[in-house]
Amino acid sequence: MSIDFKVSEQSIRKDLNEICRKGLAARIHGGARLIHAISNPNYEQKRLKSKNQKWEIGKSAASLIPNDSTVMLISGTTTENVARALYNHENMVIISNNLNISNVLLGYKSNEIIITGGAIQESDGQLVGENTVEKISQYRADYGIIGAPAFDFDGQLLDINEKSVSIAKAILKHAQKKIFVCDSSKLLKTAPHVICNISDINIFITDKIPHKNFRDIAKKNDTEIVNAESI
Repeated sequence: MSIDFKVSEQSIRKDLNEICRKGLAARIHGGARLIHAISNPNYEQKRLKSKNQKWEIGKSAASLIPNDSTVMLISGTTTENVARALYNHENMVIISNNLNISNVLLGYKSNEIIITGGAIQESDGQLVGENTVEKISQYRADYGIIGAPAFDFDGQLLDINEKSVSIAKAILKHAQKKIFVCDSSKLLKTAPHVICNISDINIFITDKIPHKNFRDIAKKNDTEIVNAESI
């Protein structure tokens, strides 16, 4: 590429890193490949919101996961960034209910990608329903990674979609280590359905340390809070 465009290799690497940071491509050995989303404009808007924070959270989560691991990833734009950061891990089994996440991981032969059954939501490429929950229950993961559109002062993780809650609970039930990834813009937002409490999570990765009451609940229950921005 440096020869074709008559620029230095350093400039090519810098531009590729910026393109990948924006979520438009994924790094592979020797270059990058385009990422094509199975979604509508609303999903693209969610991808762009807090995109830098989500990428830092994704990298932080991936850094905690060793090679040769089985990982469950729930549908979401933050978990999609975790998948992107996991791309160059080796001998991984990735289980997800989102087609965008599987698309991010395609192309690296060392990894096995398992997509759950279920009905496809065209709005975000998410697979939902009883078949999804049943498929997840057939596996045992080293790591289960969930997100949420809201979490409150009392440490509750919340969702607007009851079907998504069932999937999140199934992932937590069948994962040895439970990780919650969520940017700070979701703090104190409201949603009607409770996924779980922060006390049910082993590691919470965010971009800004939450308020004292939330921290106290986490500390009391041995939940580690990781500030991705400080790593």
